[in-house]
Amino acid sequence: MDYDLTEEQELFKQMVREFALEEIIPRAEEMDEEGEFPYDIITKMADLGLMGLPFPEEYGGSGADMVSFVIALEEISRADASLGITMEAHTTLGSLPIYYEGTDEQKQKWLVPLAKGEMLGAFGLTEPEAGSDAGATRTTAELDGDEWVINGTKCFITNSGTEISKVVTITAVTGMTGDKKEISNILVPHGTPGFTVAPPYRKMGWHASDTHELSFNDCRVPRENLLGTRGGGFRCFLKVLDAGRVAIAALAVGLARACLEESVKYARERVQFGRPIGKFQGVSFKCADMFMEVELAREATLKAAWLADQDRPYSREAAVAKLFASETAMRAANDAVQIHGGYGYIEDYPVCRYFRDAKILEIGEGTSEVQRIILSRSLGL
Repeated sequence: MDYDLTEEQELFKQMVREFALEEIIPRAEEMDEEGEFPYDIITKMADLGLMGLPFPEEYGGSGADMVSFVIALEEISRADASLGITMEAHTTLGSLPIYYEGTDEQKQKWLVPLAKGEMLGAFGLTEPEAGSDAGATRTTAELDGDEWVINGTKCFITNSGTEISKVVTITAVTGMTGDKKEISNILVPHGTPGFTVAPPYRKMGWHASDTHELSFNDCRVPRENLLGTRGGGFRCFLKVLDAGRVAIAALAVGLARACLEESVKYARERVQFGRPIGKFQGVSFKCADMFMEVELAREATLKAAWLADQDRPYSREAAVAKLFASETAMRAANDAVQIHGGYGYIEDYPVCRYFRDAKILEIGEGTSEVQRIILSRSLGL
């Protein structure tokens, strides 16, 4: 077993780390406080090729492997989870469906500018009555001549309301096969009549990321906006979610690492009872456990990414990585606040932001409970 990154991957990691240190970390607190989407940083990330890492160069991407993608996500998310989720959701949820299922014409029209970072893409799956139970989708799309007429609502959709958000892929019921819903994916460009983006949510965390409810009221798009085969939407988004879960795991590793680094720094500086608090076992053991779990979460994430690069099945490994890394991030954030004491509850200290940003990782792209269902089923239970 070879745990070494290639020389190219090491150089790439260092480049992304330096970018995060110079461009993101100095702005992270301000972005969180103001809640403004950082267009300038996204533009710089696009210039570095970070917004289309896993896509071939012929489609505007960087031609990188999945391992490099998760390396970059860890570094960006260590600096700021809002930018991490913007990059993650754009690449996996927003762009992968078009890469997996799109015609060459659809790829040229949408994937190329998405991979170049010239526009942001989104994926509309979750609905008010269809969260973990994605098969309960109620949004409908009916053919009327050469147009799909879409009606329904999507919620919690990342990257759906910025000035550069240009397309959302939605799941919709396009018919019935017996008593089973036929779920398809359809591309809906922003600005289409009947497509409304609600005001942004007031969120606990991820303040500098973009999240909205979307509604469709007799929204008409051309028949050729069907993505993939009719009725193939469920299969497609399950494939996309596998990649997305590995990416969320990388985001979680970056956030957990930030908690560890801030905790160690504070434990060395904070003096109580005549010595740094890191000399007390109660604090040092918290840091040791944090370090252990960050290392294990990273290994689980890299294993899943490596399997994806080998074109081998990785659904179970994606669930393991997402489950363990997200819960690691939540535990790390909780311990980081505890180590900081009262200061951990003050917004001047970054661990306060980390705590608010961590919880959603146990929910988005499949809750911890859903990951445990996947794993238990893989065991034949």
